[in-house]
Amino acid sequence: MAPDGGAPGGPAAGSPAQDIAAAWGRERPGTPVGSIGIVTPLWQLAKLFGDDRRRVLARAGVDSATLDLLSVLRRSGEPYTLSTRELGRRSLVTAGAVSQRVARAEREGLVTRRPGEGRPRTVQVTLTKAGHDLVEATVDQVLHREADLVGGLTPEQQAALTELLRVLLEDVQRRLGDDGVTHVGHE
Repeated sequence: MAPDGGAPGGPAAGSPAQDIAAAWGRERPGTPVGSIGIVTPLWQLAKLFGDDRRRVLARAGVDSATLDLLSVLRRSGEPYTLSTRELGRRSLVTAGAVSQRVARAEREGLVTRRPGEGRPRTVQVTLTKAGHDLVEATVDQVLHREADLVGGLTPEQQAALTELLRVLLEDVQRRLGDDGVTHVGHE
């Protein structure tokens, strides 16, 4: 047993994850339950963060897919123009999803699109002033809120968790052969 009463490397004593692990251990002795202390809190956090982000974005009047599109364009630097292929690569979503996002954002006056030069069927997407203004206002709201939510961890704990999550994500992606991460609850 670990010093906290849980299984070595398992969930902390008294946590919901520990209760789940203990129940499976009781009902199915020999079943590996150590991952429950990692995966269950990650699922719970993903839901909490996702729900909170949707509330922040709803108050700002934008959905997460549109903000993702606008953010990718904004982070690309001036002239805030990318091909739809590059948008898909940077957003980690399919070409169909990019097409839908661009069409919606174009209807809302947040981006423009035009044929690209050189390659047939290439489409260039550019952030409009309205899109730039929206992403500037919204990204601050989202990032300040998320900084507040992780503020219970010290800077050292945040850095350690960031590194551990990076290592875990890269390993799971490698094992599953899937590096196409999308936002929780999307595509």
